[in-house]
Amino acid sequence: MRSALATALGALLAAVPALADKKETRTPAPPLKLHMLSGSKEYKSEPSLKALAAYLKKHYGIASTLSLGADSVKEFPNLDAMDVADVLVVFCRRTKITGRQLERVRKWCKAGKPVVGIRTASHAFQNWLAFDKEVLGGDYKGHGGGEKAVAVTLGSKAAGHPVLKGIEPWTRPGKLYRNPNLAADVTVLLNGKGAKDAQPLAWVRARKNGGRVFYTSMGGPADFQSEPFLRLLVNALHWTARRTAPKFTKPDVPAKPGG
Repeated sequence: MRSALATALGALLAAVPALADKKETRTPAPPLKLHMLSGSKEYKSEPSLKALAAYLKKHYGIASTLSLGADSVKEFPNLDAMDVADVLVVFCRRTKITGRQLERVRKWCKAGKPVVGIRTASHAFQNWLAFDKEVLGGDYKGHGGGEKAVAVTLGSKAAGHPVLKGIEPWTRPGKLYRNPNLAADVTVLLNGKGAKDAQPLAWVRARKNGGRVFYTSMGGPADFQSEPFLRLLVNALHWTARRTAPKFTKPDVPAKPGG
């Protein structure tokens, strides 16, 4: 009896090191799925988002669905696709969606799901202008004139933030959006300073409902060919979805300054 027990105990002890040495295997998270709302003619959101979707798919395996609209559009096509997405990307201007469509967007935000806002997202929904304050944490008050050179610098309280991984100061032209009174719980990542004005350019927000939000007032056509801007978006998409951003892959087009 004792011999059998000792034999079994010995076998168990011998197996312990092997179990300890065995590496835990984890199934990698599937690539992100995005849904993009487009409708900003002045800033050419449709070609920019299509190019972004192609870039993300090619280099990161990220799948994107799009609702392609226009300024003041009353109904988006393909909006039901957002229900199975991981991140909602908003780049539209003063759309006039109502009813079930607007409620679908409200429901997404109320549930604390990830949101990435670009440029005119601050006034994306004419029937829900409070989206800017309530979700993005912004305070859009129009914009200044065109600046030939806007110095993009890192926020003073943003050191080490994952969305800024690999980001160095750069210079771009463009109009600065004015946001004089941001929500108290936002962290400004980037500031822009031109000859005429200085304003926050990008920030993140962790909402009380657990949702993560990223917003940038940049987003001109040339920005989407700018390496720092694309790196910023790649980092932001993963951060809002609580993922670790992969190694950045440079775009296929020559890098250009933002617009």
